[in-house]
Amino acid sequence: MNDFIFASYYPHCIADYFVMSVTERLFCYAEPFSFLFSEQGCAIKMLPAAYEHGDEDIFMMDVIKCQLNPRRKIYGEGVDLSLLNESVGHEVLAFHQKFPDYCVTPLRSLPHLSTRLGLGSIHVKDESQRFGLNAFKGLGGSYAVGKYLAEKLGQNINTLSFSSLNSPEIKARIKDIVFVTATDGNHGRGVAWAAEQLGLQAVVYMPKGSSLIRAQNIRHHGAECSITELNYDDTVRLANKMAQEKGWVLLQDTAWQGYEQIPTWIMQGYMTLAIEAWEQLTKSGAPLPTHLILQAGVGSFAGSIMSYFLEKMKARAPKIIIVEPHKANCLYRSSVVNDGQPHSVGGDMATLMAGLACGEPNITSWPMIRDYASCFISADDSLAANGMRILASPRPGTDAPFISGESGAIGTGLLYELMSREDYRGIIEALQLNTDSHVLLISTEGDTSPDIYEDIVWFGRNG
Repeated sequence: MNDFIFASYYPHCIADYFVMSVTERLFCYAEPFSFLFSEQGCAIKMLPAAYEHGDEDIFMMDVIKCQLNPRRKIYGEGVDLSLLNESVGHEVLAFHQKFPDYCVTPLRSLPHLSTRLGLGSIHVKDESQRFGLNAFKGLGGSYAVGKYLAEKLGQNINTLSFSSLNSPEIKARIKDIVFVTATDGNHGRGVAWAAEQLGLQAVVYMPKGSSLIRAQNIRHHGAECSITELNYDDTVRLANKMAQEKGWVLLQDTAWQGYEQIPTWIMQGYMTLAIEAWEQLTKSGAPLPTHLILQAGVGSFAGSIMSYFLEKMKARAPKIIIVEPHKANCLYRSSVVNDGQPHSVGGDMATLMAGLACGEPNITSWPMIRDYASCFISADDSLAANGMRILASPRPGTDAPFISGESGAIGTGLLYELMSREDYRGIIEALQLNTDSHVLLISTEGDTSPDIYEDIVWFGRNG
């Protein structure tokens, strides 16, 4: 163990020098600062462990900020994951298979990219073809609608079919139900679509700055949709207020104290994606993942997918890397503060990755992520843009191109950045990313905002 002295170089530092003991851990934490070390033991990043909203501009020169999880536990020693085990997942899958539009979405292999990056393999689950919605979110919304209606009707969801829900007798009993939610686009569209399948009403609120085309896509399914002047988390509070005042059913994809059942159903709904990916890997003879990179907003999606793989693989489970936008990095910040509690981000959280612009962690998924994630990464928007271009335009004759949107491609952009720059050697060694690694990524959306997609892929926006 060696001691290193580092001069502080931000104007609001409380001392001129800090002395820290450096262990083998890549990311060392010391109140009130966190230091990121290179493999030579040199500090290459320094930032406050907890800083107020508005300080982000100080740190935006950092493309990647990484925090190895100081609270990570081995499988079985952390929070219980039985709500997201394999038997629950197969119940969810059976429900989704009853929808006429159900089909298994592609799992795309990228052998050329994996060779170029010095990895064993890369697979990307492409959710742009899910239910014709161009994103995975319909899985959660539809299952939550199904579970809610099953309970209201006194039935088991295993016996509830799409055709029975559309029978005249059942429709007469549920016709006055109105679902309400807040969304950046994809979740709201999934809820609107699920309600449309059953002839029910949906009301959707969107945060300030939301894409007009995403709002139009929601209205296309018969929902009432409006864009507010609020950030995402305040828009969630608005949806909750309207549900209470009007007797609507809040169908939100994040949980808080006293509102946990429906968000849990939504998380369970996402498990169809994980089961499909598992079966596609095993049936093709591909190696099981050693690394799982999951993008996160409130953490519902990440908690769901990682829990399935943890329950399935147990001690052999992959290393789980959580990635968020710099301006909405509530899980990263929660890990840096390191008190075991979720911590929030305020402000408008303006990021290219609109689907991840969430400032308050889901209290159900946070303990799962806190206990089992390998590391937390806060990433610049440019990585999402690079990921979109990489997937859209591989070298001719190599990997097949496909469309991935801003929130869908961040995992690819992050992986490319990590494996392509000497600056990050310490991170990739700590995460054991090498030629024996098999990485699974999830492209959660396609071009849900085509104009933005073209600006990025065709014209180099956020380059």
